[in-house]
Amino acid sequence: MVLDKIQKENDIKKLTPQELRQLPEEIRQFLVEKLSVTGGHLASNLGVVELTMALHLVFDLPKDKIIWDVGHQSYTHKILTGRKENFDNLRKFGGMSGFPKRSESSCDSFDTGHSSTSISAGLGYAWAREMSGEDYHVISVIGDGSMTGGMAYEALNNAAALKKNFIIVLNDNNMSISENVGGMSRHLSKLRTSSNYTGFKEGVQNTLEKIPVCGEHLVAGIRKTKSSIKQMVIPGMMFEEMGIMYLGPVDGHDIRAMVRIFREASQVPGPVLVHVLTHKGNGYEPAERHPSRFHGTAPFDVETGIPKDKSNPSYTDIFSTVMRKMGEREPKVVAITAAMADGTGLKRFRNMFPERFFDVGIAEEHAVTFAAGLAAGGMRPVFAVYSSFLQRAYDQVLHDVCMQNLPVVFAIDRAGLVGSDGETHQGVFDISYLTGMPNMTVMAPKNKWELSDMLKFAISHDGPIALRYPRGEAYVGLEEYRAPIVLGKCEEVYAGTKVLLFALGSMVDTAVQVRDLLHSHGIDAGLVNARFAKPFDEEYLKQVMDGYDVIVPMEENVAAGGMGEHVSCFLRKEGYQGTILPVAIPDRFVEQGNVDTLKEMLGIDASSITDNIIKVIK
Repeated sequence: MVLDKIQKENDIKKLTPQELRQLPEEIRQFLVEKLSVTGGHLASNLGVVELTMALHLVFDLPKDKIIWDVGHQSYTHKILTGRKENFDNLRKFGGMSGFPKRSESSCDSFDTGHSSTSISAGLGYAWAREMSGEDYHVISVIGDGSMTGGMAYEALNNAAALKKNFIIVLNDNNMSISENVGGMSRHLSKLRTSSNYTGFKEGVQNTLEKIPVCGEHLVAGIRKTKSSIKQMVIPGMMFEEMGIMYLGPVDGHDIRAMVRIFREASQVPGPVLVHVLTHKGNGYEPAERHPSRFHGTAPFDVETGIPKDKSNPSYTDIFSTVMRKMGEREPKVVAITAAMADGTGLKRFRNMFPERFFDVGIAEEHAVTFAAGLAAGGMRPVFAVYSSFLQRAYDQVLHDVCMQNLPVVFAIDRAGLVGSDGETHQGVFDISYLTGMPNMTVMAPKNKWELSDMLKFAISHDGPIALRYPRGEAYVGLEEYRAPIVLGKCEEVYAGTKVLLFALGSMVDTAVQVRDLLHSHGIDAGLVNARFAKPFDEEYLKQVMDGYDVIVPMEENVAAGGMGEHVSCFLRKEGYQGTILPVAIPDRFVEQGNVDTLKEMLGIDASSITDNIIKVIK
């Protein structure tokens, strides 16, 4: 196999032309086989195999810096830098990250995981290179989906001031996670289809190069000028008007063409954007047909592409069903997503109420202020977003929603530990930053029925409200406990005499296990479903606190600023003399791994919590 000849960075340069033609097929076969077992980002990686090979053929790693936007398309890059043998442990605890990671390889220039960052980071690298007097190339790779994020334009605007080489590769596959939307998508579509321009350019270039003696000099001279032809034929020519040279579009599955254009780009004395057209999922038919489904996939059958494990309904599934029902009942309910209609469960709402569904692209900041405007106009907006991505809109939540006390519902999916995607995607900070905002209400359901009840409550609530729920299968225990949702009121599940487990959301399931373990040790424990992180039920705690020796606030969020801190502060202020033992995630970034493994490592699994409680009592 040709793939076996790739043991370290730059080994690709030693391959023969025949081997280079064979390598893409071997890489795709390798990725499909490995990810069918481990899961991971498949469609995005299959689309950039030749693009990555061309970058590695032209540039010298790790001297030159390749920065991948988001990074979910970096698997071929990892293979070509000698990490092929690590794919069996991809996204597992202690294994290889699914994203670029500087601590993993000197060839990974920047840790990524969120969208629209690569141009900013690359520009920073380029300026650092110039100020340090060093000599290397900087290449930022960004997808057309990521170009819907405003941060990319802030960086492009700033890049025009750089008079030294800086290469931006626009990987244009007409997809983000969901199908691309908006003006930038339409603009790039025009660029893609402007064959009259590209054909004319190539024809003129080929004709001029055939002129004896001076042909190549004429071509070089033309390249250094701003082409009025380009301005006329390609609509807008936005990039060149911003002061960034535009090259392309070029076929992203033609290695020779990309090698040629990357070499040309490396000689440009300033920022240059290379427009590359790729096909997401290329080479594996199920991923080509369903690129969204294979964006981030669970283990699947290679022959059919069908997932191997069919789990019970997830919290996202429950949210999807209830949103559809609320859309039927409440004509003012509108749904917003930031390029995640499928991932957040809004696809059914979109299909039934297209006029009340808005996909704003990868632009969380805009999504929040847009929701604020809808709310101010009398609508009931529900912004469905992953916890990790809501972080990007902190200022908008605080300034545009909370300050005006507008009724915006934040449906926060993937709250808590998400597992395999690692540090960049763990949703363990939202309680901390949301509970510090005036007017904000934060709640979390204990099971699938409570998620349904809480979403209905949230839509009727007159003010900003966040409903957080975890990734994965919905908890179905404690179904007999379904007290009405009342603002700021908890739900007592079991009374006790020694230990009070005051658990929020996903930790109620864990608290049930802890209570059983404590009872096996002869320790009587009460269990309360906190329901609200803000406002939590101060009245209830004040009434019962003196009846317990140990109170254990439990949450799947970092300790700093979390519910446990607020509860502890309140109890001490009220004169509680017992022991407070908050259960939360230590203040650190949590790597990838199975969620159960991570909980055990962090000491927030049932066994660890029980052991800590027993130690305190003894």
